[in-house]
Amino acid sequence: MNIREIQAEKNAQYEERHALAVGRLRGIVSEETVPERFLAYFQDVAIFLLELENVRRKVESGEWERYSVEEMKSLNEILYRDVMEEQYVRSFANPAYAAERFGLEMGRLLSMLYAEMRSGIPYCFENHTDYLTILFELFIEVYNAFESACRQEKDMPGGEEGPGAGAVRDILYWYASDYCDVFLADRILEQIDPEYSFAVDIIEHEDLDSDRYLYRFGEYITENELGTARHLRTLPEETLRKMADVYTEGYRIGFINTGKDLSKKSVVNIRYTLGFEKVIRIAMENFRKMGLEPVIYRAASGIVTKREHHKIGYHGAVANWQYEYDHRQDQALIMDKRYIERRLEVMRTVYEQHRDQAAQFAGPAVMETFGEKPFSPGTVPEAPRYDEEQKELAVSYDSRSGQLTNEYIKGEERSFTIVAYPVPEIGEDYPEIFNEVIRINTLDAGLYENVQQTMIDALDQGDYVHVTGKGDNRTDIRVKLYRLNNPERETVFENCVADVNIPVGEVFTSPVLEGTNGTLHVSRVYLEGLEYRDLELIFKDGMIADYRCGNFDDTEEGRRYIADNVLKGHRTLPLGEFAIGTNTTAYVVGKKYGIEDKLPILIAEKTGPHFAVGDTCYSLSEDIRVYNPNGKEIVAKENSVSARRREDMSRAYFHCHTDITIPYEELEEICVVTKEGKHIILLKDGRFVLPGTEILNEPFREL
Repeated sequence: MNIREIQAEKNAQYEERHALAVGRLRGIVSEETVPERFLAYFQDVAIFLLELENVRRKVESGEWERYSVEEMKSLNEILYRDVMEEQYVRSFANPAYAAERFGLEMGRLLSMLYAEMRSGIPYCFENHTDYLTILFELFIEVYNAFESACRQEKDMPGGEEGPGAGAVRDILYWYASDYCDVFLADRILEQIDPEYSFAVDIIEHEDLDSDRYLYRFGEYITENELGTARHLRTLPEETLRKMADVYTEGYRIGFINTGKDLSKKSVVNIRYTLGFEKVIRIAMENFRKMGLEPVIYRAASGIVTKREHHKIGYHGAVANWQYEYDHRQDQALIMDKRYIERRLEVMRTVYEQHRDQAAQFAGPAVMETFGEKPFSPGTVPEAPRYDEEQKELAVSYDSRSGQLTNEYIKGEERSFTIVAYPVPEIGEDYPEIFNEVIRINTLDAGLYENVQQTMIDALDQGDYVHVTGKGDNRTDIRVKLYRLNNPERETVFENCVADVNIPVGEVFTSPVLEGTNGTLHVSRVYLEGLEYRDLELIFKDGMIADYRCGNFDDTEEGRRYIADNVLKGHRTLPLGEFAIGTNTTAYVVGKKYGIEDKLPILIAEKTGPHFAVGDTCYSLSEDIRVYNPNGKEIVAKENSVSARRREDMSRAYFHCHTDITIPYEELEEICVVTKEGKHIILLKDGRFVLPGTEILNEPFREL
């Protein structure tokens, strides 16, 4: 049977349970059989779930297809309205509001429950009756617990109002544990099996010249998605193909440059933000010519499958980033060692059952967007947070699940590519900025290759690189470099043009940790969608020894912010990469349009030196021989931490890599210091001064 037939069979198996659940929800809306202060919560959430069922039926019957664009838009707004900024203050999805109404423990649990119910929105459009039934039954089980407690309280006055937080937590725990083999198992298959083709079918067969198709995905749709799709309709076919070709060729060349055999693979994962379907459709054609079938899976939203607030997979707009951030660690309410082991057990079972399919996975091709309103989260003490034991469990899970995935989808055999484009929210100059980004993404790689080789020739002489900031920038760091044994045939830095990381423009290395010391400081930076102000990291022998930021009045809150989102729960991280960005064209475009703070790290990292904390760029592929275009082998691919892989993989990798860029205007100097004490200056006062690299300064004349 194919996937559609399997899904139809699953839905049929759940048909009776589904009908019973829907009937029960209808009863909840009008009943008053739970304690009075919980009544509004259960009735409101039940109404929302019935709205989901209403949408599912419209999609299943075909009535949805007869809707006008205005009707589709209206329904889309209804589904997401309760978590939008205006409504979120008094939404049960807001942990602070729920805690105010029901107390801290119960408020957190009921807010988490409502967030989990909201994960059902896409299931309506995918006609996942089975998934919806599971959600409905979870909600009803919690409701029944409150109803039972209410009856007992009437029989025995003076008892606890409601079933108690422990009882609700148990229900949520066993839901997540029991249904791992449904949600998590299916999630893994969606990532490796092209037969899961919901998004692919829309992109291939819907009319992309109409706005209607965007609402078919079941994601939140705003003027960003609509405006992007409309803008692409104005571009000539030649331009669309140029965008797609840069994207797919970067992917193909990435395999060649890293010595990996693409012919052994048959599946590519496309990740993107809605609105770019005209380019993605062409990209799918290109990948198929390479022998790769696309898998395009949705960014997860349920507690069993999502990864904190990160959007990994295709997605529409985010209705409210504060809502996403507040619920990023909902698993703290249920996480224990038994639950982690259960997840890993399901992962191994699924991969083992589909090991041949997993081996065909070539890696992700990512198309990012930028230009959205920057987000700096507010402090919400009521939001769930991992305790110290859970942080260790989360880190352990990331490590073990990463090793498990690598066992079936080998790191040394897969690659990736990533490119980024702006969305209309970036400002009134959007069309011009879009064209500029196309230009940036297609710059002459040959020119940069030659200039960057000149820089590498100087860097290869170095014992360390000294980077200092100017003005208010407190950066003062010495980055220890790998010592070459055979300079005629070996090199320390990779000459990165435009393959896996588009656009062109950087040279990078894996630093030697021992001897890398000092302060990295940047006044303002955006990392994975989050803003950091006055960010400072202190390194000792290549490891983060201390850190701070100015986002919050409370210094400790700032430290927690960095610990959660930069260190990813680890006590420390190594400096996995040091690079010098050379794409001054991108820098000037950012300054010209006043969008420096909105450039994604993919482009921003090419506009100054950047430092990545976490794993090296060669993570899990250190033993593959890689060469620069001039034929020299890149030998600085590991450090003393990643070298532990030979004895214990769990101690070698952190499964994260976060780039932090210092913009040119905050730089005093980048200097290579040789073993003999000679100083070779590469940049001075934000300008390239090494002979042979001055051409990089030409774009600055536009400022």
